[in-house]
Amino acid sequence: MKHLLILLLTYGLLSCNNTQKPMHVNRDYTVYNNKVVQGKYIAEVKPDGSITSNYASPGNELHKRTIELKFSINNKDNELPFGKNHKIVVTPQNGVYTTPLITFGKQYTDSKADINEVLELNTTLQIKLDMSRVFKEFETTGYYKDTNGEKISKNDFKGVFLAGNITPLNFDFENLNEDVKLKDEDGDHIYELSVKINTHDPDKYVKPFWKLSEDISQYPQLKTNNPLIQSLYNMALEETRLLSEDDGTFRTGAKWAGVWTRDVSYAIVLGMGIADTQRARTSLLKKVKRNRIVQDTGSGGAWPVSSDRTTWSLAAWELYLITGDQQWLEFSYQVIRNTIEDDRKVVYNNKSGLYRGESSFLDWRTQTYPRWMDNVDIYQSQNLGTNMVHYKTLLIASEMASILNHENDQERYYAWSENLKTAINNKLWNEEKGYYNQYIYGRNHEFVSPKSEALGEAFSVLYEVADNKAGTVIKNTPVVSWGIPCVYPQIPEITPYHNNGIWPFVQTFWNLAIAKTGNSNALEHGISAFYRAAAMFLTNKENMVAENGDFMTALNSDRQLWSVAGNLGHIYKIFFGMNFTTDSKIWFTPSIPKSYNANMELSNLKIRNKDLNIKIHGYGNKIKSFRIDGKKSENHFISLLGQGKHIIEIEMANNDFYGEYNLVPNKFHITTPEPKIVDTEIIWDAIPNAVKYEIYKDGSLYKTTTDITKASIDKEPAEYTVRAMDIVNTPSFISEPIYSTPQPICTFNNYSADKTVSIPEAPTGIIELSKTRNTTVNWKANCKKEGNYVIYFRYTNGSGPWNTDNKCAIRTLWIDNQKVAPVIMAQRGTNEWKNLGESNRVDFHLSKGTHAFKLTFEPENENMNVDTNTALLGEMILERK
Repeated sequence: MKHLLILLLTYGLLSCNNTQKPMHVNRDYTVYNNKVVQGKYIAEVKPDGSITSNYASPGNELHKRTIELKFSINNKDNELPFGKNHKIVVTPQNGVYTTPLITFGKQYTDSKADINEVLELNTTLQIKLDMSRVFKEFETTGYYKDTNGEKISKNDFKGVFLAGNITPLNFDFENLNEDVKLKDEDGDHIYELSVKINTHDPDKYVKPFWKLSEDISQYPQLKTNNPLIQSLYNMALEETRLLSEDDGTFRTGAKWAGVWTRDVSYAIVLGMGIADTQRARTSLLKKVKRNRIVQDTGSGGAWPVSSDRTTWSLAAWELYLITGDQQWLEFSYQVIRNTIEDDRKVVYNNKSGLYRGESSFLDWRTQTYPRWMDNVDIYQSQNLGTNMVHYKTLLIASEMASILNHENDQERYYAWSENLKTAINNKLWNEEKGYYNQYIYGRNHEFVSPKSEALGEAFSVLYEVADNKAGTVIKNTPVVSWGIPCVYPQIPEITPYHNNGIWPFVQTFWNLAIAKTGNSNALEHGISAFYRAAAMFLTNKENMVAENGDFMTALNSDRQLWSVAGNLGHIYKIFFGMNFTTDSKIWFTPSIPKSYNANMELSNLKIRNKDLNIKIHGYGNKIKSFRIDGKKSENHFISLLGQGKHIIEIEMANNDFYGEYNLVPNKFHITTPEPKIVDTEIIWDAIPNAVKYEIYKDGSLYKTTTDITKASIDKEPAEYTVRAMDIVNTPSFISEPIYSTPQPICTFNNYSADKTVSIPEAPTGIIELSKTRNTTVNWKANCKKEGNYVIYFRYTNGSGPWNTDNKCAIRTLWIDNQKVAPVIMAQRGTNEWKNLGESNRVDFHLSKGTHAFKLTFEPENENMNVDTNTALLGEMILERK
């Protein structure tokens, strides 16, 4: 009996030690098979499969008396220079504090700023703001010139709003609402607002406990002896159920109703197509209009500023591979084909061979781009991730055409895809860094942002654009302990979201890319980073902070669809390695790091007329034995033809597949210079931590300075930009281009057009473009000297806000009866019809003499709104390049 007791105790201790053996350890957290430990915080799986977490966000720490505020006209960051805010020390009496009278545009700093005292909860803050100077300029000049040099006309003034760094305030200027709008009740230009601050914010807290409470029996069931994986998978299934709407679609997240194109598409690719095929199909059908893919509302009025709607094609193809549905193939092919053809005319850049438009999903302008870039600048940029999506879409279209016997389309789209792949590798590959650059940007001349961009890097491997460089991309792309940041390095002084952010769905694509290359070290880290967040937060959050792994970003949501899909995808596509092919097969290529060695069984997997039960044992990325219904098979696939139940047994080879990865501390690059030209010099303010400045002239390096912040320039007209470098040679963004002399050599507005305008707020000297008015505009211009020119237009578009909606105006430019390029006139602010901007630049070689120009409204110029496609057109500007 004594010996038996000793044996039982020994077995118990060994079992305990086995349970406590970590699956992953880094400096910030440790992942075990039943818990995650992050300093004093522990998320632990209980014997019944529930999970507890004591995680508390650093955002819950007591706020000090010093708060930072800033004011905004018309929802723009336009009161004070970037990074400069008012500093107020709040000392309430009887729960109320009234600020001193603050003058708009003049920084106020309390003499006791940064005092180390705690601010009382639920304090009423009464703001008083003097707007007299703004209104004086309105009366004397008709406009106010803001800190960014933009002119705000009196007619375009819609109000002044409060932003700040304390709940419920924020610095999301574009989305400030009526609750923080100041009012002038007596017309004395003193604007006031009363707002309760330092309030309780439920979004700052994690629930302490999760236990399965929904019926998840309809989904594929996982059984494993790894409690953490088991419970997090069940949590993902429960959240899938909670995201299932009554109309048969997926909602986007706990906070976000409705179907969004890129969200649902990426989610379907990652796992939702397997988990609920019919709901995935219904959701995709919601995102088709005019037999084309819908680009959701976004920057400058959506497409073509945002141009990643072709993510839909990735999901449509995934559903075809899963279902083999011929009708779905025929329908989705027509939708994709129509979309490709429009994008080729409006988004494709013939000169570079790349597609233009905003970074896929990185659609919050200042989170990813320098502040000087407006929506038209973003349209002109050429992003890595977005081009990867277009590349894969062209391949999909080619393969669809082949199946449907459309031989000409098959060859054409394949050729386009190959040309795009070549352009990506030629234009965006960074030989020095060993991964792809983030994007190409600029105005008259182009520059490359040498940052990494996680989603695009992952796609370069998954879609085989990188070819033999795939392992190099995985080895060199920067990751931090909390996961792979969306971009690296980060922009300073920007609230975490895309910038300084990690998104679990991107992490999943990255982990899939790692698995494809065979790198267990990187894969262990990537999987653990994903599971740490899900366990600690007890939900699949949309994003987290790259700096500290916390969930307090500018905007977040529980059970975000693509994050939930990422959780499922780790099971289906990494651990089980499921890959559907056009010949109606599922191939299995599991990738399981040694530390994640576990027995796993996936049952109730119903694909077409098959009911599959899949068992897997061991670790590695090589299969030792593969059996179907007890019979050994040398081919690691199962056919989806026919019907029946099957048991698949996979024994892994327990092989190691080590590799290197680039684990780095999170890093911020330095701020972007804001130069100006004075006489014959370009000057700028010193940038903190800069050791060198590079001055570019017409896109080429012109001069380098170290301890001075100015440089002499040439007399001839030229475009100048400056960027700063830190001590390890990490650059800032390129500054906004400026010109040494007045560049426009010719302006024209002698349009043959209807000069009547239906918009009362319209400036003088313009014509109205709409779907019924001036659909063709003709004019002539005399070119006095042959050469290369840049052509663009001044315009206004007050059809919608700066940051969302779907009314971007689009036209086509013709020169001498040759179709030349699209002209993009993005939204500039709701009803801001006096807010003049500039269209995209068009490069063209003109001979000496008179040329015939025209702007037309073509079928491919339909925007996402369809009904409204309106702009007010000012001069055409012709610059010698």
